[in-house]
Amino acid sequence: MSLDVSVPIIEFVGVDIQKSENLIMSDLNISVNKGEFVYLIGRVGSGKTSIIKTIIAEIPIKKGSVTVSGYRLESIKDRKIPYLRRKIGVVFQDFQLLSDRTVYENLKFVLMATGWKNSREIDAVIKERLESVGMLLKSHKMPHQLSGGEQQRVAIARALLNNPEIILADEPTGNLDDVTTEEIMDLIYSIHKLYEPTIILVTHNRSLLKRYPGRVLVCDNMCCKEELPVEEVSISQILDI
Repeated sequence: MSLDVSVPIIEFVGVDIQKSENLIMSDLNISVNKGEFVYLIGRVGSGKTSIIKTIIAEIPIKKGSVTVSGYRLESIKDRKIPYLRRKIGVVFQDFQLLSDRTVYENLKFVLMATGWKNSREIDAVIKERLESVGMLLKSHKMPHQLSGGEQQRVAIARALLNNPEIILADEPTGNLDDVTTEEIMDLIYSIHKLYEPTIILVTHNRSLLKRYPGRVLVCDNMCCKEELPVEEVSISQILDI
């Protein structure tokens, strides 16, 4: 599949992100193109998750303009938000699987909630997604019977169900050990190559950046700016002249 990577799929222009009376981010300007792999890094409380919540229209826009997959979020109608979210797959740090049903039923629940009705098609897409993350043989298991890494694999399969244009991964390895972190990152990177979604991965783990390269956006002091690779930083930038 060929992508026009020059077209922004996510764009923030002059955006303030605010929760209640608290200003989280000020005059935010971000542009992410189709098919890019982007890291969002920064300290706890620096606004990373608030950006994710803004992209899925969970935090309303009070100042500025945000476009996601063709939707203008500052003017989006409530009835359109479910259609926006079908274009986005979200992977959480704590997996957020439904504990009272099997892996298969977790995925079936999501498909039916997003309008799928044909049982044969539902079965086919669930099996294809579970196979792509190496969890097809454990589709009958309950979440508590799985390791943390296995639960995250299921969560990734869930995020892929509707063939999303965008995947938002919010600290997807935050609760995992080093070995499992590497396995999950290998999986996410392979999914990026196979399905070519735009991926925004939130992390505080800078060691991931060397093994799994991508654009880096750093959140700090109510701003979010791109961090240039070392080889692109000029002497004048180092000396700040």
